[in-house]
Amino acid sequence: MSQNVYVFSNETIEKMKQYYHKTLTATPQGAIFRAKTSHAVITAYKSGKVLFQGSNPQEEIGLWADEGKENTVSKKITTPSANSSYYPPETLFSSSHIGSDEAGTGDYFGPITVACAYINKSQIPLLKELGVKDSKNLTDDTIIKLAKEIAQMRIPYSLLNLHNPKYNILQKRGWSQGKMKAMLHHHAIQKLLTKIDTNHYDGILIDQFCEPGIYKRHIASEQGKLPEKTYFMTKAESYSIAVATGSIIARASFVKEMDKLSEKIGFELKKGASKLVDQTIARIIREQGEDTLNTCAKLHFANTQKAKKYL
Repeated sequence: MSQNVYVFSNETIEKMKQYYHKTLTATPQGAIFRAKTSHAVITAYKSGKVLFQGSNPQEEIGLWADEGKENTVSKKITTPSANSSYYPPETLFSSSHIGSDEAGTGDYFGPITVACAYINKSQIPLLKELGVKDSKNLTDDTIIKLAKEIAQMRIPYSLLNLHNPKYNILQKRGWSQGKMKAMLHHHAIQKLLTKIDTNHYDGILIDQFCEPGIYKRHIASEQGKLPEKTYFMTKAESYSIAVATGSIIARASFVKEMDKLSEKIGFELKKGASKLVDQTIARIIREQGEDTLNTCAKLHFANTQKAKKYL
């Protein structure tokens, strides 16, 4: 019997309890609820952990895996096994390939940015020499500098920004953040494929944020199809220079967009989703009104409610 453990915010667990209210069963000690569907048994614990187990838990996980990521402590995402068709071959990292990554998904303020880059194997040594690596291990100033150097190398890439007003519209339509990310990656990759000779790349590697099956369902719901030789891997930017390049381009764009929003609002918007962000939200509401948040924030994040204690 397959078992999967995820960690969710209290808000998401309450939403899950309401969603499964017709299938609730006896609640075990230490749990908030247990529900049994035709696919799985779902048990939510007071610690925030939710256990999905049964014959086909992925059917239920697909409904919730991307909910409330900004509030999760951890989230289990299993990289496909080495014998899976979605697992990248070892040779991919030293060959010509496409890498795709995103930024801004856990930040209350600012857009989601997704970038994918095509790296010819002859460019890999120079990119490594420049210091291209996972953007999470670089300062924003270094990222901006590296993005300029990448641009000077005329590396083919595609960049998409999902700005806050559109993000909030999609979220209200029922799109999870996971579906938004999947569609952004899909469109960015499709756009890049039109720029390059597809005979000259050995694969596409996406920094994995959900199970490949869920990703495929997301894009299929909008008539999208997974390109051939597409692979998924967690922490892919640590292995693939193409994913690391996409990561830097995406982060540089996010930083620039945050600077633009800060200038428009009139003061610095904090990155992340911390208490400082809550205090910034309260200041915006006091000085400019709550409607202003729609132009610069991901409104469904729990920070929107947390900020009210500072008003």
